[in-house]
Amino acid sequence: MKLIKPIIAALCLALGLNACANNKESKKQNKKGANMEIVHLTKTEFLNKVYNYETNPNDWKYEGDKPCLVDFYATWCGPCKALAPVLEELAKEYDGKIYIYKVDVDKEEELAATFGIRSIPTLLWIPKDSKPIVTQGAMPKTELKRMIEETLLKAKP
Repeated sequence: MKLIKPIIAALCLALGLNACANNKESKKQNKKGANMEIVHLTKTEFLNKVYNYETNPNDWKYEGDKPCLVDFYATWCGPCKALAPVLEELAKEYDGKIYIYKVDVDKEEELAATFGIRSIPTLLWIPKDSKPIVTQGAMPKTELKRMIEETLLKAKP
């Protein structure tokens, strides 16, 4: 009976050390794999990376070097929550080809108002060399992929 407590303590210590070692390995793999992650934008970042509507209010001029998709969302929105993991998958799948950004409409009210966001999720599809397209509501992954291919990457169906 006296051996049970030290054995349990040793097992807990071993499991804890093992979990820490695995966590360090996964961080190393993430840095090496360099899978694109979705970037949450503030107004300032949006102006620098996507469109500076303060300096070019009448002319659309995309600031990025690759097409992008901007998801206007809210943390309390059910369809937004359903869309989030799909966008994460697409960010990894289209790594190096497009950017996927998110804008929290509750934190960035001015940005949402500038684009007239009244329904969420609202997706702003921005090709590199043409005007953006807006869609509202969550879409299935197949439809999102079709839009990426046809709108952002300009592939014919």
